[in-house]
Amino acid sequence: MIIDLPDTTVSQVAKQLVKVREEGGAVALGRVLTLVISARNGVAEAAIDAANDASREHPMRVIVLTTGEGEAHLDAQIRIGGDAGASEVIVLQAYGDAASNEESLITGLLLPDAPVVAWWPDEAPSDPASSPVGRIAQRRITDAATTPDVRDRLALRGRTHAPGDTDLAWTRLTRWREQLAAVLDQPPFESVTAVEVRGASDSPSTALLAAWLKLALQVPVHWVYESPSAWSDGIKSVRLTRASGDILLERPVPGVAVLTQPGQPDHDLVLPRRTLRECLAEELRRLDPDVLYGRVITEGWEQLEPPETVA
Repeated sequence: MIIDLPDTTVSQVAKQLVKVREEGGAVALGRVLTLVISARNGVAEAAIDAANDASREHPMRVIVLTTGEGEAHLDAQIRIGGDAGASEVIVLQAYGDAASNEESLITGLLLPDAPVVAWWPDEAPSDPASSPVGRIAQRRITDAATTPDVRDRLALRGRTHAPGDTDLAWTRLTRWREQLAAVLDQPPFESVTAVEVRGASDSPSTALLAAWLKLALQVPVHWVYESPSAWSDGIKSVRLTRASGDILLERPVPGVAVLTQPGQPDHDLVLPRRTLRECLAEELRRLDPDVLYGRVITEGWEQLEPPETVA
């Protein structure tokens, strides 16, 4: 069910939510958090779809805030039931001076005594933690993959990092990190002496994987940015050099990686690019600061040499 509230106020939206609950159309009990999505109109619906899917694992209230130019007014929409997954979705479209105080638009609609997560699915503030939306959130989710200059954006994320910040470019690395950690947990237990990471030039996950390996192994890490292939972007390969030979984890085609190790047959591994819903659901599983990400984006990033760029 969708309820449109044109030219309204935050107070009227809150009263309508109470009315809907009293009439049995929605139940707020069991909501574990409030997810605030700050997005442009062009990407808001995709973000809502991902949040609705993730809400089946994390029942929540979703507040979507978009802003625009024009005469000052606030339009709102409440989505419940089949139009909101296991959540209740409040879409706020603020125009002109009505958009000047984002924090006040949101605070009156937050679930009481529930944690707040802020998510910018496209362009994020330069310092998320000090932004109007970020100040009221325990966790703040950005996505460096949505910006054109990956290295500048990651460097900025490192300079402005605060506990509670995370980025979906880091979340997309989970399976790569699991595979590499599993390989190094198997004999022979030799030290890695060098690392090479290759990925598309528009992939911040490549840079974060190189920074993680630098931080974890404290060996020379050579990372290479290549032109995106016809089948796309992302990490292409990781090579770990040891005395007995190289370990190579390579993704030559979408969704499948090949693990090559000395003295063993090659292994095909399912390694697809993670969906937006998967990444968001993973980030919502923990509401405490991601300490490892904080170290990677600051210490690990600072220790990396500049990448090699090839056509």
